[in-house]
Amino acid sequence: MHRRTLIKLAGGLLMSTTAPLQVRAEAYRRVRPGEAGWPTDAQWKELGGQIGGRLVTVPRPLEACRADPKGADCANLFRSLKNPWAIGDSAALTQTSGWADAWVSTPSAYAVRAQSAADVAAAVNFARAHRLRVAVKGGGHSYQGTSNAPDSLLIWTRAMDRIELHDAFVAQGCTSAPQPAVSLGAGVVWLNAYAAVTKAGRYVQGGGCTTVGVAGLIQSGGFGSFSKRYGMAAASLIEAEVVTADGAVRIANACTSPDLFWALKGGGGGSFGVITRLTFRTHDVPDWIGGANGRIEADGDASYAALVAQALRHYRDRLCNPHWGEQMEFHGNRHLDISMLFQGLTDKEALAAWQPFLDWVAARPAYTWVKPFWLKAMPARYFWDLSFYQKHGLDFVVPDDRPGAPAYRMVWAGDKEQVGTYIHAYTSAWLPSRLLQEANVDTLATAIIEASRELGFALHFNKGLFGASAETLARTRDTAMNPEVLDAFALAIIANGGPAVFEGLPGAHRDDVKAQQGEEATRKSYARLIQVAPGAGAYVSESDFFQKDYRKAYWGSNVPRLTAAKQKYDPEGVFTVRNGIA
Repeated sequence: MHRRTLIKLAGGLLMSTTAPLQVRAEAYRRVRPGEAGWPTDAQWKELGGQIGGRLVTVPRPLEACRADPKGADCANLFRSLKNPWAIGDSAALTQTSGWADAWVSTPSAYAVRAQSAADVAAAVNFARAHRLRVAVKGGGHSYQGTSNAPDSLLIWTRAMDRIELHDAFVAQGCTSAPQPAVSLGAGVVWLNAYAAVTKAGRYVQGGGCTTVGVAGLIQSGGFGSFSKRYGMAAASLIEAEVVTADGAVRIANACTSPDLFWALKGGGGGSFGVITRLTFRTHDVPDWIGGANGRIEADGDASYAALVAQALRHYRDRLCNPHWGEQMEFHGNRHLDISMLFQGLTDKEALAAWQPFLDWVAARPAYTWVKPFWLKAMPARYFWDLSFYQKHGLDFVVPDDRPGAPAYRMVWAGDKEQVGTYIHAYTSAWLPSRLLQEANVDTLATAIIEASRELGFALHFNKGLFGASAETLARTRDTAMNPEVLDAFALAIIANGGPAVFEGLPGAHRDDVKAQQGEEATRKSYARLIQVAPGAGAYVSESDFFQKDYRKAYWGSNVPRLTAAKQKYDPEGVFTVRNGIA
């Protein structure tokens, strides 16, 4: 373990509570194979019997390549390492392969292939009794590495994939008016949820990437492409079934265990319990969903500065509203990339929103559309339908190409390149709405340009809620998210990475020099940008593994309330994760 990682981990675990340090140190002590207290074969066998034989040793998937590097099994493995569906179907792999000086994706010692809350409870009880490290994986998308841990017991919820639609749902113990909702098992990924709900003529707010797990997303707060319209996924949560550290299966909602319910809504995954089922309110499905894309090149520094400032003004005046989401990217080679999505607008209405900017660009010979501006809307009910894209010859999506894979499985083409990434550095910061005021726009544009010369980055407009409706803001205010998100117009993400570095992967050696260069560029870019927003908070799911003062950055004024919930529901620290509430 990298020295600064060890120091920070120790500080985070031991200094975040009023309990005596010796008590907390012993509480967080984990038993590893070969040490006294590690379960015997008979004890593991007993656990397997309790859960119907669903305890498995986790194979090292790369063993096939060690045994026969040129064999068919090894070739199939290498193909699967770029397929997010194949990675999700493996107990041994994660969507990100690691982070320089931080972690590398490493299989657990054993995994419980959970099919029910009872299976999860048995695993939690066993881990608590034997002081085992617990890892929980649904989608496996954690950049912080929280869905894997060496020498751990993995609670793998992939098989808990039931989806149930409700016309009139009322949370247990509540007397509120019935409302349309959907219940999702902890192993459901968002593509499956979207497909089922839109088929029924409804919409559920979730994540943008098709293979992200519902449980992990909700515990981080959960941004999606249309967060300015529907709010964060956590804000739509009505009820959760969760197994807490004492092995109890609890129902948490606004009326039953409300403190636990609130903590699950953005308080960080893996800290308060293991979610087994979630119920979300659903919304009327919009008529249209569409996208707007293009790349503009400026012919000089002055013209690029004018372009960036104009793009910010245009976003402020025409796009900072519930219809629009996603991002613009800024590059040191004087490129501006537009990658936006919209909902609830026709082609004509969406184009009208962009026309002033298009006219501004067209009137100035300093700019060239390297990738021509493109805008198109489609019926929203087909947005997550692979067959629709294939029928119309659209290449926005990539199917799961494994033999026998379900025909509906797809991933956005732009997301596939992220699969297996070995992160060199990753930072994020919420940018406050005051930066869009006319007196500040040029200053913000200068910061963006100078930061992008160190390393290009994106502003994710859907990951800040300034411009959302009063109702959306009110629901988000009732989550554990840092209140800064309510006034942020965007989340800036500055990151760098390289090819996969899975444990034991032949021929995939870490390039430490390149990783260090990437980290330095990321930190310089971040440092310049943050000058216009000193002390800005960060999004827990998309942030620095070495985040300074992470509690304040992730949760702001909500930290004391989260700490109280942690001490109530997990006083012994059965659940520990990187940068989590302890």
